[in-house]
Amino acid sequence: MAIIYALLGMVSAYILGSIPTSYLMGKIKGIDVRKAGSGNVGATNVLRTVGKLPALITLIVDILKGVLAVTFIATYFYNDNAIITIEMYRTLLGLCAVCGHNWSFFLKFKGGKGVATSCGVLGILMPKAMIAAVIIFFITLAFTKYVSLASLHLVVALPVVAALMGDRLENVLLAITICIIISYKHKSNIKRLLAGNENKIGAHKN
Repeated sequence: MAIIYALLGMVSAYILGSIPTSYLMGKIKGIDVRKAGSGNVGATNVLRTVGKLPALITLIVDILKGVLAVTFIATYFYNDNAIITIEMYRTLLGLCAVCGHNWSFFLKFKGGKGVATSCGVLGILMPKAMIAAVIIFFITLAFTKYVSLASLHLVVALPVVAALMGDRLENVLLAITICIIISYKHKSNIKRLLAGNENKIGAHKN
């Protein structure tokens, strides 16, 4: 029974993460964000193609998906008789939520890049490291205006800062895994950054 509950929790976290917030925000305005701007299903593309308020709503909801996965869902489905600790279970649910966002069941297993949902997950599991990484994000964004580069700096910094702060091993491993996933999802951005034609924040792409 404990295993069944654990699996149900993981599926629930994945489904929660799969909710395509940016796609829904675009549809409200009659825009398919997958075919507009950068084509990414994320808050930055919503900002470029739909507007500031829909982008803000997208960002908040995507963060909340990660938060709810490692708080409400973890608490509801965890069984004291489980073979893993609640901390390990929360990291698994966090990873499921991020994977749901990146490979959404509702979008034929395609999706965004997972930065906002990852911030929700890791903001709960390792708040001190997340604060440091967010500072690095905004410093990078302020100097370069590249959201993609700032996001990459954030996910690379997270496991390093978490390890230096002596965070739990499972949290550090989760941060490393998320770093790899998000870096992979940013492969096209990395190519554009190297070529010097990446879109800056505030720029509109037709």
